[in-house]
Amino acid sequence: MKIWIASDHRGLALKENLKSKFPQKDWQDLGPFSSAPVDYPDYAEKLCEQVKDLDQGVLVCGTGQGMVIKANRYKHIRAALCWNEQSVLLARKHNNANVLCLPGTLISFDLCEKIFKIFNETSFEEGRHLRRIQKL
Repeated sequence: MKIWIASDHRGLALKENLKSKFPQKDWQDLGPFSSAPVDYPDYAEKLCEQVKDLDQGVLVCGTGQGMVIKANRYKHIRAALCWNEQSVLLARKHNNANVLCLPGTLISFDLCEKIFKIFNETSFEEGRHLRRIQKL
């Protein structure tokens, strides 16, 4: 499974940290690659155009809000802004989120690593949730 990842300049450090902590993953990094200011919608768009079928995506900006707003404009994307372990667990189990949005400046790297691990390893429960997902 490919994991597409992108950020803005405020999420760059967290993006690089995640890649270094999970080197075994098939990361597809869409940038940016420096701390020069960039516009987060441009990077969310790049990622959303790449995520297909069983792929996952990770978007990081300062608060995560801008990324999740832009990402959810795409019909095939179910992006979730996650800030703790419970929020990501439910986003995967109940909402079948395929793009994880993280607040790069509001929570610790350690917590972001835990959130990513749960996102990557948790399956969609289907059942009663499938009917609801189909309405999205």
